[in-house]
Amino acid sequence: MSAAASYRFDPDRVAALEAAGWRAYYDRAWPEMFRILVRMCQEQFHIPFPTSLVAAFHVVRGSMAWAPIDHDERAVLASYVRFYRLVRRYSGLTFDPERVAELELRYYDVHRRLVGHPDKTELIETMTALHSALFGLTPEQARESAELRVLANNTVDAITTKTSDDPERDWRKLEAFLRECYLSVQRELSAS
Repeated sequence: MSAAASYRFDPDRVAALEAAGWRAYYDRAWPEMFRILVRMCQEQFHIPFPTSLVAAFHVVRGSMAWAPIDHDERAVLASYVRFYRLVRRYSGLTFDPERVAELELRYYDVHRRLVGHPDKTELIETMTALHSALFGLTPEQARESAELRVLANNTVDAITTKTSDDPERDWRKLEAFLRECYLSVQRELSAS
């Protein structure tokens, strides 16, 4: 059994924390985002206290650096490399932190560029590569989770562009897509 296959997480909890984290990000509620990420790091990546504070700090710092359209890409990447090094150390996953951080940054860029565009092929391909690299899955195994993650992205886009006719319903829908995304990852890890 590979290290990735031995990685254990709770898809329901990851989805709930991630959806709350997305909401905090789009609200620019940085202290709330930090609190949520500390819990994610401890519960789902098994990063012990106080290192979980450092890991969450790196994500929030990278997110804050990314938020402006005119951002310092190197600063964002450096924060995510630091975060993913800690995730690899404690989670049992065996990915390359530099590669995963680069893919995370590419995901952010592609998502931002494709808001409002109907063809999300590039975003699906990027998410497939990210989930494949992060979880040690083949691209075929990671494809379903990537497609579900993009549905969550499309939902947050409707909320943030104010085209949603019911944002609260759509936040719940987004969490459901994330739950299905991580259930897919879990199934594929179990099958490996």
